[in-house]
Amino acid sequence: MKRSLVLSLPPREAYDERCFEGIVKKKLGLADLSDITIRIKRRSVDARSRKIKVNISLDVFADEPIPELISYQKDYPNVTSADPVIIVGMGPAGMFAALKLIENGIKPIIIERGKDVRSRRRDLAAINKEHIVNPNSNYCFGEGGAGTYSDGKLYTRSKKRGDVNRILEILVAHGAASDILFEAHPHIGTNKLPKVVAAMRESILTAGGEILFNTQVVDFIMGGDEINGVVTQEGEKITGAAVILATGHSSRDIYQLLDFRGIHIEAKPFALGVRVEHAQQLIDQIQYHCTQRGDYLPASSYALAHQVVEKDSGKRGVFSFCMCPGGFVVPAATAPGELVVNGMSPSRRDSRFANSGIVVAVNAIDFKAYEQHGPLAAMQFQKVVEQAAFKAGGNSQQAPAQRLVDFIDGRISGSLLETSYQPGLTSVKMHDVLPQFIARSLRTAFQAFGKKMKGYLTNEAQIIGVESRTSSPVTIPRDKDSCEHIQVKRLYPCGEGAGYAGGIVSAAMDGERCAEAFLQVYA
Repeated sequence: MKRSLVLSLPPREAYDERCFEGIVKKKLGLADLSDITIRIKRRSVDARSRKIKVNISLDVFADEPIPELISYQKDYPNVTSADPVIIVGMGPAGMFAALKLIENGIKPIIIERGKDVRSRRRDLAAINKEHIVNPNSNYCFGEGGAGTYSDGKLYTRSKKRGDVNRILEILVAHGAASDILFEAHPHIGTNKLPKVVAAMRESILTAGGEILFNTQVVDFIMGGDEINGVVTQEGEKITGAAVILATGHSSRDIYQLLDFRGIHIEAKPFALGVRVEHAQQLIDQIQYHCTQRGDYLPASSYALAHQVVEKDSGKRGVFSFCMCPGGFVVPAATAPGELVVNGMSPSRRDSRFANSGIVVAVNAIDFKAYEQHGPLAAMQFQKVVEQAAFKAGGNSQQAPAQRLVDFIDGRISGSLLETSYQPGLTSVKMHDVLPQFIARSLRTAFQAFGKKMKGYLTNEAQIIGVESRTSSPVTIPRDKDSCEHIQVKRLYPCGEGAGYAGGIVSAAMDGERCAEAFLQVYA
């Protein structure tokens, strides 16, 4: 017997397993049955009114075989002797492209400039404690990409790009918690992602794929209008049937190489701003309309957006980005002499702090002063701001910061608040660090956000700069149907670094799409 049910419950009844099971049995008249299986299909918190509800849709199975939780099976052929395809970068796009190739009998050779997930931790500790940035191993570069030591957010609006459920099932098959299959805003957590990434690496290697860590691509092997392989920093030439370029949004050396090689790339608008950090308890009070969220509700989040009207350039968007409830602000620079911040959360989201990027749209007119850099103009704009933040922080990874109301009023903060940012903060006037149009737009937007979320605009919050790696400042254009570069055959620009994704799931789907595109034409 299979029965379906939709419930709207108070938090305790929704999240306490024994209580929840009793309610389901009672609703369906199954109180006398001791053995039932409840399979949640969707769960979301509705905090729009003061009476918070958790909406749940589910199936109940009794006295019949229980279907498998996931349909995806790790049944990979051995591709040790198969013709190879080169994948540059081992973030979500690269890993999922590799598994898709293996499923279809193609051998992936993944080239990753950084280290494996475990070894990366030493370099992250060096950034936090000693302010030393390893340009090849940091929060952005290394096995799993930028997402591994981030929140592991899996929510995406890019459902037209591929099968979201397949991506989630592959993650579950490699050790992710099964609740990502039904939570409205699923996440894995920075403490659990490394194990999932390591399991995916093991699947690739066991099937006969190759992974080259600490290996940097410095040139391409070209044959007419086709790419035949890559050259590493050691001078090794690695050839393959195609190159999937999945380097992430911070591989500036790859953008420079493409430009030097005359391979068409384009400057791309992006967004830049700050991280704003509040006490998580304050965000809970605002969003849940209560003094304490209790033992059952998850740490609350928010999403904010505002259109700033400017005399010269019309409307400019300001919006929250990568909101991390119960999280930490982390240093995300990829080279010495620059300062970048990002956010992450552990799986339990139990930090005392909440942080979110609040970023401003940066358009072509804004980086016009850098047009001598051609398609690298936006990247150069981004770099200059990051260098200014580094200098403002005392030429270290201490981040420039300012209390929120002080920023609005244009005065330097006499003291700063406690922070989750381990390298520490330096009190500065952020208007002197940020480009004027960014600071001006942020000031207007924060005032608007204070009206939308009563209590948000407070001097018990602070902004930390700069949040500049929201997306790639470069697009590597490709054919809409074949996914090949518009100029170079067998070159597949892929994922966030090419401008075709914006998070773990969308990057993973784009990795699969590029692999499938190769298979349709060349396999």
